[in-house]
Amino acid sequence: MQTTTLLECGSRRLDLSFPRVMGILNVTPDSFSDGGYHLDIGEAVRHAEQMLTQGAAVIDVGGESTRPGAEPVSVQQELDRVIPVIERLIQELDALVSVDTSTPEVMQEAACAGAGMINDVRGLRREGALQAAIAAKVPVCLMHMLGEPGDMQDAPHYDGAVEEQVAAFLERRMAECEAAGLGRDRVILDPGFGFAKTVEHNLRLLDRLADIERLGRPLLVGMSRKSMIGKTLGRSVEERLPGGLALAVMAVERGARLVRVHDVQAHVDAVGMAWAVLEEGSRK
Repeated sequence: MQTTTLLECGSRRLDLSFPRVMGILNVTPDSFSDGGYHLDIGEAVRHAEQMLTQGAAVIDVGGESTRPGAEPVSVQQELDRVIPVIERLIQELDALVSVDTSTPEVMQEAACAGAGMINDVRGLRREGALQAAIAAKVPVCLMHMLGEPGDMQDAPHYDGAVEEQVAAFLERRMAECEAAGLGRDRVILDPGFGFAKTVEHNLRLLDRLADIERLGRPLLVGMSRKSMIGKTLGRSVEERLPGGLALAVMAVERGARLVRVHDVQAHVDAVGMAWAVLEEGSRK
């Protein structure tokens, strides 16, 4: 199935004919690896500028942690955290900004502030989220997750092969969103590494990522610094970059077009080299 490679992101365009890197900017006190680092708006803008200089195509701004066991925040808290940052990134850096949220009010305000993408770990399943995303008229990333962040890792279980279940969920959710008015040309898909999945689920899902790519939409993957690396290699959060680079390269080989990461420069280089090899192979 042919995948659209050019996304209209508000006033900007994102070319996904080759893989791109999305830089993570969490303006939260409790995200699993960088919580509290970028609460100051000036620091957040400086960090985003650094990621853009290093080659990030998109900055993904989040104001609610979705780590396992995370506590929800109020709508107003989330708005207060992300909207001023989004406005500054667009006004001062002319950045393409994605808002990492499941909250309809945040989607609406972020789009009004100039955000060009919505990244929703709950796949627009909160009440009012689908309608807000349709009204925002920007691309939306639909992610697979069972349950909620607070309980998703309690005992994740799949009746059958995890890649088949994830693909079926995303295909069904994409059809539901399309029936409501969200065109498929605005959809990005994320298999949800680390969300309601064991290490074994994550490894198998990456190995069989082509089962998700066949759905015909650009794929976003997020494995940066995640526990699947720590548990497999016995590494702390600060020691997970090499493992993350390996996973990113394998994801690109299997069709990923957006790689969501904390360490932008290293991933830009790794993804760029992987793509150079794949391009050379395609010429034969």
